[in-house]
Amino acid sequence: MTCMDIKLSHTFLAVDDHDKAVEFYRDVLGLEIRNDVGYGDMRWVTVGSPSQPEVDIILEPPAANPNMSPDDRSAVADLMAKGVYARVVFWTDDVDQTFDRVQAAGADVVQEPTDQPYGVRDCSFRDPAGNEVRFNQAKR
Repeated sequence: MTCMDIKLSHTFLAVDDHDKAVEFYRDVLGLEIRNDVGYGDMRWVTVGSPSQPEVDIILEPPAANPNMSPDDRSAVADLMAKGVYARVVFWTDDVDQTFDRVQAAGADVVQEPTDQPYGVRDCSFRDPAGNEVRFNQAKR
């Protein structure tokens, strides 16, 4: 069997306020804005790390999926409000410095830097929409 070479291209995070999300992902985390597209009353903003031009994070409206029922949309809104709908994990060279910078910007702290038994030091925050944003660093 031949091994397939597959790589992550893009992923989606639901956000309920794109302006606040852009401030967080661009101004606090330092990601670049790659695209900003509106359609009707909805908006999609693509962000990504300058060091990973092949990977996009698309900040999408929570109701973007046309197959969602009103009950599904309500359930998504409830999960987002609780901060348990989605998460994204980034690698960083210095988790403590990253924590200090993101905390100083006023982000909601979920977990302070901690050495984990599975080989990383990590911390986490909530973005303005309630998504968990985690930062990992290989343990030294």
